[in-house]
Amino acid sequence: MNLEAFVLGCGGMMPLPYRHLTSVLLRRDGDLFLFDCGEGTQVSLKRLNLKWKKIDAIFISHTHADHVTGLPGILMLSAQVDRTEPLYIYGPPKIKEYVETSRSVLDMYINYPIVIKEITAPCVVHEGKDFYIRAFPLSHTKTCVGYTLEELDRPGEFNPARAESLGLPRGPLWGKLQKGEEVTSPDGKIIKPSDVMGEKRSGRKFSFVTDTQYLPTIAKEVQGSDLLICEGMFADDCADQAKEKKHMTARQAATIARDSDSARMAMIHYSPRYTDRELEVLLKQAQEVYPEAKLTKDRMIFDIPYVD
Repeated sequence: MNLEAFVLGCGGMMPLPYRHLTSVLLRRDGDLFLFDCGEGTQVSLKRLNLKWKKIDAIFISHTHADHVTGLPGILMLSAQVDRTEPLYIYGPPKIKEYVETSRSVLDMYINYPIVIKEITAPCVVHEGKDFYIRAFPLSHTKTCVGYTLEELDRPGEFNPARAESLGLPRGPLWGKLQKGEEVTSPDGKIIKPSDVMGEKRSGRKFSFVTDTQYLPTIAKEVQGSDLLICEGMFADDCADQAKEKKHMTARQAATIARDSDSARMAMIHYSPRYTDRELEVLLKQAQEVYPEAKLTKDRMIFDIPYVD
């Protein structure tokens, strides 16, 4: 099962000609999840030829303009097709008011259900049969949340040789064992899944963290991420400004990645003061703490494979 993250915009505060505002699309086979929806989101969706029509849910970190100004356009765009499935929108208090006010003022034509759920405490906000998406608190100048998508453990690998040695010939009974069902062999022996299946294998974890000041608790929330997308807005020489505005430096983002044992961390939501060339300063400072740190750029794609 494929799991891919598409960076639709990596900028913070204001869009630049070469940098849209913060937005990340996560594609898990047929499921599409959008994390934040800054200005320029539609442009990157189009340039990446992504099937925006099938976005299942949108997860908003907070209601500052640089994270939600692309949302009205996405809602109107989705009404251009015959959509019957509901669109779920999650976010902290005020997200419902923002969506409803936008619909009213812009006189939007919406031909599909929109389900809005406001987050007031850490919780699982969205789930499927083998994964869930959880929200947890961050600390910004207004209520803000981070998100993790976590897959449940997968069954272990099936051992055909072991099955045959137990007198179970190749056929439908093998499939039942792989689904976790007990079966009876032709000679009347009860065979359990544990007799022919290896140890369970871990699923994958994706985390999205922006905007926030540094908190040691964030590392616990994103522990073991296969990919952590994390705000790294400022260089060290702007640490006082970061603290005042409740943002993070690249070094602090790297500290979270290191302390959470994340496999990869990619920074996002850069201050517009940095040109693309100057972002190398952020990368250098982050890699002093966490060597695997990377910079995101608009329309960058991250594949998130299984570890085993």
